[in-house]
Amino acid sequence: MTPDPDVQPQFYDGVPTKRLLAWVVDILVIAALTVLAVPFTAFIGLFFLPLLFMVLSFAYRVVTLTRGSATWGMRLMSIELRTSDDAPFDLSQAFLHTLGYSFSLAMAPLQLVSVVLMLSTERRQGLTDLALGTVALNRRA
Repeated sequence: MTPDPDVQPQFYDGVPTKRLLAWVVDILVIAALTVLAVPFTAFIGLFFLPLLFMVLSFAYRVVTLTRGSATWGMRLMSIELRTSDDAPFDLSQAFLHTLGYSFSLAMAPLQLVSVVLMLSTERRQGLTDLALGTVALNRRA
């Protein structure tokens, strides 16, 4: 079971801000990966740059969440995603979370709802987190 925010609030302190900063770091990493990938497509990737960015973003998030329950940005900010059983993500959990994130990112109202939920719920969960029963926590020491 994930930590109770009433008993152990330190696990949730500053998580929304850290998620925002982690998101910025991740976007920069994905942009760098996209720039590095373009020459390997014989520069044809320039014609499909948004699609290339989205595919690399999806792959980056699934791989990093599977390997450490956190993207590189999340690791830098000392947060991680956990399941309702307080377990790290496996491949299926990482895929579903990334799919939910991508879907809500594609629909601005859903992303807005997600941000409001992160700021207002006791476990600081976004829309995808609530649907999957996952939570972002400050990493344990």
